[in-house]
Amino acid sequence: MTVLVAVTDNDEGRAALRAAVEEAAMMSTTVLAMNLGLVDLDVSEYGGSIEVIHRVGREDRDPVVAVLDELDEHPDVTRLVIGIRKRSRVGKALLGSTSQRLLMLSPVPVLTVRPQ
Repeated sequence: MTVLVAVTDNDEGRAALRAAVEEAAMMSTTVLAMNLGLVDLDVSEYGGSIEVIHRVGREDRDPVVAVLDELDEHPDVTRLVIGIRKRSRVGKALLGSTSQRLLMLSPVPVLTVRPQ
């Protein structure tokens, strides 16, 4: 059993990483942190057992595809953790959401987290 967290370089990503570490501690397992940002991911302040996976391929690779590929490559993942933010109705109608697509396409249960 492993917890995979999709980490972006914003408040939502940091909240998701904190929640993933807590979830993994409750499950007595490890965390795979999928770095979706374009900068290095420093996980030293979060504690726990965290392995960082960097998004490989083109920099403009779809983050949803990257996360789903990692889920395929790690069959031991039993939970996906993602950060979300509030969006307006117009924003929901006009723009696709990475979070929404992961919720719909993930083969494992998804824990969504909002920053405080």
